[in-house]
Amino acid sequence: MSETDVQKVKKQFRIFGNSPLLNRAIDIAIRVAKTDASVLIVGESGAGKDVFSRIIHQYSNRKQKKYIAVNCAAIPEGTIESELFGHVKGSFTGAERDRRGYFAEADNGTIFLDEVGELPYTMQAKLLRVIENGEFLPVGASTAVKVDVRIVAATNVNLLKAVEQGRFRSDLYYRLNQINITVPSLRDRQEDIPLLFRYFCGELAEKYNIPRISLSPEAVNYLKGYPWRGNVRELKNIAERISLLEMNREIDAERLKTYIPPMERLPIVVQNESACSENDDIVNIVLQNKKDIEDLKAEVVKLKSVIINMFNSSTQSHLLAAPLAETENEMVIDYPEELTKKTETVNLRDLEKQAIIAALERNGGKRSAAAKELGFSERTLYRKMIDYDLNKKK
Repeated sequence: MSETDVQKVKKQFRIFGNSPLLNRAIDIAIRVAKTDASVLIVGESGAGKDVFSRIIHQYSNRKQKKYIAVNCAAIPEGTIESELFGHVKGSFTGAERDRRGYFAEADNGTIFLDEVGELPYTMQAKLLRVIENGEFLPVGASTAVKVDVRIVAATNVNLLKAVEQGRFRSDLYYRLNQINITVPSLRDRQEDIPLLFRYFCGELAEKYNIPRISLSPEAVNYLKGYPWRGNVRELKNIAERISLLEMNREIDAERLKTYIPPMERLPIVVQNESACSENDDIVNIVLQNKKDIEDLKAEVVKLKSVIINMFNSSTQSHLLAAPLAETENEMVIDYPEELTKKTETVNLRDLEKQAIIAALERNGGKRSAAAKELGFSERTLYRKMIDYDLNKKK
């Protein structure tokens, strides 16, 4: 295909950028569109794989027929067979009439199977039968249905690895992967990032009649160097957020960083691996736990300081605190001799309770003053007083 053809497709489908990797993917999509070859589109989540499936359909001989997009990951496993291949009346509870599935609806057209890597293993054999023989058996039916459907699939997981792990059929993989289109991630087309950002900001400015956002050279460089785990989708979200919330229309790098998650807290993306919500949830939990531990450490340090002052004012003994343990879930404190004589089971809660009582006594029962001395907020102090049954103490 000529450069003119590629630029025409970009304009038609509102694709912005001139990355060689992007242009190569568009060129392949145009070339295979006129054929009936199965196409597998691979790329990270948010990279725009669905756009390439629409390019293939629009430039094919089937463009006047239906184009049906199906997200395989969004359909419950219990109903996916009926959704894809239909069912006959009475085939299961609730099947009150015959239903045509997506493949029957897409006859003579194109079906786009997004997230095909999430397709249940039992359904993969049925999909393979459609590809090889052009037929399938609706749920509860005894007669196969013939269809002529162009299949375009997409995935953000490494299907070869899924094959090795026994989660995806190797024969289906090779039939789907007749033609492969790799959609580049945004960080692999850094030169396109400023252009995309300006476009998204311009859209919002025109829609809401507000001044456009402009970036300093340093801010542009930061945008280009950011890893963009969510790809174009994430960049668009950031552009919209800044356009709608930022009062200053001139954005420097430091201001830009307040709208973008810090790089050091981002999960590592493995090439062609799923950035699925479950993994994101795990990462978020780990980061939150780490923050909670750091907050707890800081609170303990404040508490030790208060206790040291408390005992120094009444005795010559000293409270000795051992360094925090290497592991983040362990903390070691050596207690003063006066405390260890009183009980063998003194713990951090005992020390905290005594520190709170002492602070309240020194401040005449005034919670705000005691909280300030302890390094707590007044609300936190009140909660701890209830926890230690001190809310009636003056």
